[in-house]
Amino acid sequence: MTAEQLGLLGLGARAGSVVVGANGVRAALQRGELALVVFASDTSQRTVDKVGRLAEALGTRTVTGPAAQELGRRVGRAAVQAVGVRDVHLAAGIVGSAAPAAARRT
Repeated sequence: MTAEQLGLLGLGARAGSVVVGANGVRAALQRGELALVVFASDTSQRTVDKVGRLAEALGTRTVTGPAAQELGRRVGRAAVQAVGVRDVHLAAGIVGSAAPAAARRT
């Protein structure tokens, strides 16, 4: 992930648009609240099994971010293995799938 994408994730955390931690992300996935899951690059196999498979089954997009220590720092916490993004527009900005300027309506 780029510094800009991580910055957006941090903004989302301050705005309350993200869920931090594997257990919280899993619960939010089960409630259908997430548009994106960001995994730490050093995520444990257990987290992949519990959260990653659920996200895949639900069709929720996942991306790999920095190591758990850095991911946690960006959202104002200690090391975290997973962060869920609730806001679809924030998720689109993080994954870089926003529409090109020419395609946007003015």
